Amino acid sequence: MYTTIQKWGNSQAIRLPKVILEMVALNGNDQVEIKIQDGNLLIVPIKKHKTLKERIAEYKGDYVCSEWETGKLTGKEVF
Repeated sequence: MYTTIQKWGNSQAIRLPKVILEMVALNGNDQVEIKIQDGNLLIVPIKKHKTLKERIAEYKGDYVCSEWETGKLTGKEVF
């Protein structure tokens, strides 16, 4: 697929076709990293998924379990 670099304000821009964005699961406003590798321009999606270890490290112990009211009984609920 070919495209053209075009002027956009004081910058230059490349429009990415919807089909290309769908192929790499990107949407508008998603963050990407732009790199030069072996003379090629690379656009790499930034999609950092936290590991369980990272999620646990962020836990501060501030969550407290509690009961909540869900309404009146309507049938033969057993407690």
